[in-house]
Formats: sequence, C-alpha cells, structure tokens
Amino acid sequence: MIASWPCPTDTAEPRTEYAFTFDRGRPARLLILPALFDEGHKLRRLTLDVMRQLDNSGIDSFLPDLPGSNESLVSLGTVSLADWHNAVSNARRFFGPTHLLTLRAGAVLTPPDITGWSYAPISGAMALRHLLRARIVASREAGLTETMESLQAAGTATGIDLAGYRMGPGLFSGLQDAQAPQDGRLTPIAQDQIGGSGLWLRAEPDESPSQAHALATLIAGNLAA
Repeated sequence: MIASWPCPTDTAEPRTEYAFTFDRGRPARLLILPALFDEGHKLRRLTLDVMRQLDNSGIDSFLPDLPGSNESLVSLGTVSLADWHNAVSNARRFFGPTHLLTLRAGAVLTPPDITGWSYAPISGAMALRHLLRARIVASREAGLTETMESLQAAGTATGIDLAGYRMGPGLFSGLQDAQAPQDGRLTPIAQDQIGGSGLWLRAEPDESPSQAHALATLIAGNLAA
C-alpha cells in the first residue's frame, strides 16, 4: 500500500517520493491530488477511507506525497509551485491513471488532458487566505498586529510561516495566482452532495465514514457508467 515513485529534480537523478496506493492492475485507475497544508492534514483520513472503498469497488487509486509534504525528505521552504506541477506530471506518468480526483486546493495542480472530479475545489489564493486569517488571529491573541496586506507582501518577497508550514516565495506567489481548471474536465463535487459539513472546518483531524462512503460511491458510480 506504500509505494515509491521517481520525482524530478534539478539534477540528472530523480528523487524518490512515496505514495499510498491500491494497485491491482485494474482498468479504472484514479490519481488523487490531496488538499493542501492544514486542510490536507484534516482530510487525510477521509481520503484514505475513500481509497479503501474504491478498492472494494474494483478501482485502483494513487495518493502521491507532494515534495515537502508527509514523508517527503524535501524542505517545503525550497519548493515552488512549478515543482509541484512537475511532481504531479511525473506521478501521472509513473502510475498511469485513467481519471483524476482532486480535493480542495489540490485542484490547482490538475495536469492537462485528464478528466475526473474536484471535491469542494478552491483556488490557491483562497487556501492561502484561510491560513493568513488564522495567523492574524493568533498574532492578535499574542498582542501583535499583522495585516493581510503585510503578510502577503512578506510571503511574496521572502516567504512566510503559516500554521507550521514554511513556504518560500516561489510557492506562495505561485499559489496566489493558481486556479482550478474551468474547462469542464473536472466535475465539481459540492459538500452538500456527500452530506454533513466539510471536515476541513473542524478544529482537529477527524473522520466521517458516511462522507467517505458517499464520495466513493459517487465516483465509482460515474466510473461504471
């Protein structure tokens, strides 16, 4: 269930990254691009539960670690948005998916020429805004004054720490302009289609078997159609 895959680097030798997979060589193969940063942490259990249920429905799935996340040995502060796009392209070539599922801001990393679904998609700027607001609130409680504008300027110029994630200027600036594709390749899945409130809104990581079942059932049903 844990697999390695070659990720491009600035040198001739690719770097090894890891992925959580269910790979039984079946016709339907789903590449999953996770939610980013704190939302990815909060949605991790949901994502893995969806993969397990897809496996029971006869669908292979692949959840790669992006450089700087999870088990990656790369420092997030050295990663740019282009690095993430290159990593996704390599993961796609390596795992050979037939379809794509993105979660939240993972949609901004959608590679070309693949169709699938985007669960509750948001832009890169919106993902950053949630983190910036959390930092402003924490600073205020500590007696400090920070503004959205000053933090955005710092992130663009030198990078920034947000919710324990150190982002370099290349990643921060790239996400500011990053959008989910609007060309119809990804069918959006709204939260009300799977029921309940989004797990990313909760204070701590949590799980929801009913939401995982609903999301997996929706995807499996579309793949079988």
